[in-house]
Amino acid sequence: MRDGVIYVATGEDYLDLARASAESLRQTNPGLPVDLFTDRPQADGLGMFDRVHRIDHPHARSKLDCLPLTRFERTLFLDADTLVLRPLGDLFDVLDRFDLALAHDVRRASALVQQGLRHRTPYAVPQLNSGVLLYRRSDPMLSFLREWAARFHAEPSLDRDQVILKDMLWEGDLRFWVLPPEFNLRRVTKLGAWEPLDVLPTILHSHRLLDHLRAPGAARVRSLAEVVRLERLALEEEWTAAGGRPPDWGW
Repeated sequence: MRDGVIYVATGEDYLDLARASAESLRQTNPGLPVDLFTDRPQADGLGMFDRVHRIDHPHARSKLDCLPLTRFERTLFLDADTLVLRPLGDLFDVLDRFDLALAHDVRRASALVQQGLRHRTPYAVPQLNSGVLLYRRSDPMLSFLREWAARFHAEPSLDRDQVILKDMLWEGDLRFWVLPPEFNLRRVTKLGAWEPLDVLPTILHSHRLLDHLRAPGAARVRSLAEVVRLERLALEEEWTAAGGRPPDWGW
């Protein structure tokens, strides 16, 4: 098949999140094929997926093993903590020109997001976020994906796959495109600053959707409005903890 979306979810908690994300995709993009890779292929409530593929040896970064297994010519991989807010439009057509497309990570001023394993890059070359990946099933791309997985498995001390991804994109010649932030919307507080013709927010990717897993008793977050409310509160808390916004910003 030409275009499709895949999720990789291990464990019941992440499987539940993948169901919710897939439901949002179905509502906004009816008819687009959706596959799931999971260690729980017999679980209930998987009817929104066209095909369910078994993961026999799950681990925290099983997605690296599953990405090359896509049956689609052009694939959009989505992390489980995502919601699709509107039709994807002609997003897949980016792959008529490039093998891979993904967005910059946030917290680019942190050492965490600047980190590489083999290479030290300029500040303007931070990690790219691997939670939303658009890729073509080409020979160079499949080779890249398999090497990414192999390098990650060879570094047992690493728990973030983006460190190796950054190295590989820096040193390689794979044709890739950096997507604008509305296709991997991490900082929803920007929504209030954008003008009407600036962007079309399309894919929300927020750790707020994981809050109920990280803090026992926390309410399940299910909507963009709730993510925005929580992120506005967190934004003020972070600036307060940092001593306030820099005065030369004029705020």
